[in-house]
Amino acid sequence: MKAGGLIAGLAVGGIIGIVIGAYGLGGGDTNQTAATDGGQVESTPSGGPVRWKMASAFGSQWPIQGELGIRLVDKVDAVSGGSMKIQFFEPGALVPALEIFDAVSSGAIDAGFTSAGYWAGKVPALQFFTAVPFGPDAMEYAAWLYYGGGYEIYDEIYKPFNIKALHCGVHSPEGSGWFREPIESIDELKGLKMRFFGLGARVMEKVGVSTQLLAGGDIFPALELGTIDATEYSMPIIDLNQGFYQIAKHYYFPGWHQPSSIFELMINVEKWNSLTDQQKAIVEIVCGDNYRAGLGLGEAAQAKALTELKNKGVTFHKWPDETIEVLRAAWQEVAEEEAAKDEQFRMVLDSFNAFREEYKVWADLGYVR
Repeated sequence: MKAGGLIAGLAVGGIIGIVIGAYGLGGGDTNQTAATDGGQVESTPSGGPVRWKMASAFGSQWPIQGELGIRLVDKVDAVSGGSMKIQFFEPGALVPALEIFDAVSSGAIDAGFTSAGYWAGKVPALQFFTAVPFGPDAMEYAAWLYYGGGYEIYDEIYKPFNIKALHCGVHSPEGSGWFREPIESIDELKGLKMRFFGLGARVMEKVGVSTQLLAGGDIFPALELGTIDATEYSMPIIDLNQGFYQIAKHYYFPGWHQPSSIFELMINVEKWNSLTDQQKAIVEIVCGDNYRAGLGLGEAAQAKALTELKNKGVTFHKWPDETIEVLRAAWQEVAEEEAAKDEQFRMVLDSFNAFREEYKVWADLGYVR
């Protein structure tokens, strides 16, 4: 695994934080608020018990995605000695998955476990904080997010929406699509109706696909009813769980659109500001450990899932090199078009590209490619 030292660092940091954060968390149950000069209401840390409701975009029984959400609430409970409890709510139980942003922003709910790419229609630049076509693997991603300026940009983007968000998990490359029939050439993609996520959807539109964004739980019914002709969603273990193989038997790789994918914990900023520094550290440490857990879970689970899918009659395909190059060129077009329309998108793209260019020197020297 690349950059093993970073994983070790996260783990050591987590242990230190657990020792510090698990004590001294008693206190009252009242949160005080005060108005800032700008009129925004901020909470004064009370140190009292925390009882939050968290809407998830991913079902609790879903491998990795839901698993990391459940792990998050369990670990916060354990590390805080029970003084901090976050209640996990299944998709749609509090609000529909694609409405979590607005609900957290308004304070209608305390928190959400989701993915920043779902908010493409609201803030296009946030898509960089889930996955980027032909982008980095999980370790290079962590380098940019935590030590290359990515997190600071992410934090600033969310501030006007009264949201504090933390990177709170990651998983391995995805498959790039489920199709009823083999795709013999890129021209056969034209006219297909396909569920697709994030910036990759814009790339697919460039080659003639009609895309729509559906939350995970809505994909199977749409595929079954013929509302969509094809879909991408996630990696083999998660796609197996979703049952797409029952309808579409042709599974394509590699997941050029999501070489790695980041999850986020969104918190209403007033709720976040009501935490003490120790309580904030607990949430940050658990999210960092969730990143580590996602790395291991994502890599460990795929081989068995692929074997099971094969036994269910699924045929695996790899896109030919010429198709990949067409998609890569389309991504470059999309990136420049989006940056020309949106100053914030340009800012993130420039940071992202500058880091990757600098990192490439080390990557080419340090790793077997």
